[in-house]
Amino acid sequence: MVLRVANCSGFYGDRLSAAREMVEGGPIDVLTGDWLAELTMLILAGNRLKGRPGYAPTFLRQLEDVLGPCLDRGIRIVTNAGGLDPAGCAEVVHELAGRLGLAPSVAHVTGDDLTGRELPLVNADTGEHLTATPLTANAYLGGRPIAAALSAGADVVVTGRVTDAALVTGPGIWRYGWGPDDLDPLAGSVVAGHVIECGCQATGGNYAFFQDVPDLAHCGFPIAELRADGSSVITKHPGTGGLVSVGTVTAQLVYELGGPRYLGPDVVARFDTITLSGDGPDRVLISGVRGEPPPDTLKVAVNYLGGYRNTMTLVLTGLDVPAKARVAEEAIWARIPRESFDSVDVTLTDSGLLRITVMSADERTAGRAFSSAVVETGLASYPGFYGLSPPGNASPYGVYWPVLVPASEVRPRVVLNGEEIPLPAAATPEHATSLPAPATRVQAAPLAAPVEVAASGAGSPEPVTTIPLGRIAGARSGDKGGNANLGVWTDTEARYDWLAAHLTVETLKRLLPGLAPYRVDRHDLPNLKALNFVVHGLLGRGVAASPRMDPQAKALGEELRARPVDVPMSLAPPATPAAPPP
Repeated sequence: MVLRVANCSGFYGDRLSAAREMVEGGPIDVLTGDWLAELTMLILAGNRLKGRPGYAPTFLRQLEDVLGPCLDRGIRIVTNAGGLDPAGCAEVVHELAGRLGLAPSVAHVTGDDLTGRELPLVNADTGEHLTATPLTANAYLGGRPIAAALSAGADVVVTGRVTDAALVTGPGIWRYGWGPDDLDPLAGSVVAGHVIECGCQATGGNYAFFQDVPDLAHCGFPIAELRADGSSVITKHPGTGGLVSVGTVTAQLVYELGGPRYLGPDVVARFDTITLSGDGPDRVLISGVRGEPPPDTLKVAVNYLGGYRNTMTLVLTGLDVPAKARVAEEAIWARIPRESFDSVDVTLTDSGLLRITVMSADERTAGRAFSSAVVETGLASYPGFYGLSPPGNASPYGVYWPVLVPASEVRPRVVLNGEEIPLPAAATPEHATSLPAPATRVQAAPLAAPVEVAASGAGSPEPVTTIPLGRIAGARSGDKGGNANLGVWTDTEARYDWLAAHLTVETLKRLLPGLAPYRVDRHDLPNLKALNFVVHGLLGRGVAASPRMDPQAKALGEELRARPVDVPMSLAPPATPAAPPP
């Protein structure tokens, strides 16, 4: 007997038809969806300041399609779409149900919102102390409040900020009765939750080897068949597009990952113990996951208003592009001094885009004063001048600031149909993990020992060929606050041995020179034939404040895969035969 947990949303704005597809496409027990990226909390805070809901209204549009069928079939619904207002979202769920002639039991989970409380505002990544006033402060709760709501009879559970994996761990605790000391099953559920949390990224979406994915345009969303021992099978409904393979699951496992110890409020999941194996077409078994006691702290996502920003982009074509960029900058700063701004970022891309982003505490300085100054240079600048946008006003931007608080100071609450459910006393494993100081708690894993390249013939090295790294390795990259992660994996032990020996931090910085100024940690995951790199500070103060064209570092992995490397001939893919002449 398994618990079939289906995902129908990987972010706020995902495919609206997915909930209906998952309910109608085959048997499931729990329908979940993730709406809360780190950036989403800031978006919802902005909405709330404008008098709009502090939850994700798109969840309600999906719910209208499936609430009746879910009640008929006993499918429980668990979502974090409550955002900054789980109670308000639950109230609107009741109203929607009433209009549909339905009467579900609806629970909401609160206690994550710490706004207004005295917090230790030390940045968990950098050790800096925050002096600004937080706009939002939400602790990452675990799965136990969700389990309590389901055990009390909730048909729909709406949460605020919980860990993404809690949407699977909570139902797992409810179904199998895991206690705090059932560390391995809990860790297995966290891994399953991590795989399906981003929707189609587990079923072939954004996959490095996208040519291998059939019918990506109609990609099915993922399902985790969770077992009592914490193992799971990742799959999707039959007849849907996409692909579930060891490769697609590996790609998601290394996404937004730090070191091998994946910290959470319920358990620390050891990603270096995961075993993946095929279990039939579009089925991958995850087993062997080991767990450790959770830390005695919880992560809190703090957001504050950082000021105002504006970006103008000019196009440079033809000859002497770098010289044209210098002329463009000189003309702009002659009209509004660069020193007028708190921060300036100037990027000249390989395709000839000159992107200038300014930030200031003063809205007017970053607004028309800047953008009009750029336009005023139009007839007194480089030849071929044109821009991609008209002059515009500045927009406010937020800064993401992760902090840690003692877990004992966060009190989750569960309310079912307007009545608070008494939760059992907070239980912790016998030996909770105490973390070192925030600024030093993440350490680079030791590098794998260099691997000798096999020789071809007596005393002669094996011939090599120069190919893009992506011909033998996949990659997926993403954001974690101000840091970026870059996971790289391959498909055979021989290729992994070469990758682990070759792709050092120094080699990574040589292949991607833009990473040279940043601290980079490498973590080895030989069980997944993967390496994970954490690039500290690449995204500055987080997605909303990052001036990068790719503020979430989504393209970093593909940039690396395009770089040429010397690979032993035995590891290179077969050459594609040249097409015959016409």
